[in-house]
Amino acid sequence: MPIVQVDVWKGFGEEKAKTVIQNITKVFVDLGIPEQAVEVIVNEIPKSHWGIGGEPASEKFKNI
Repeated sequence: MPIVQVDVWKGFGEEKAKTVIQNITKVFVDLGIPEQAVEVIVNEIPKSHWGIGGEPASEKFKNI
């Protein structure tokens, strides 16, 4: 049923992705949707491929 895609910067990590998957799934379960029907996809995107305000996030947020 629901498919949720979450885009994050590369380096987010497996443990954080696992937590996101568990918590997003819980929201839908709380709404009455069976756990096995919920799909969550976490996409890690390099900062150089993520644009914010006309420039790559890798340049805009060099210190993050």
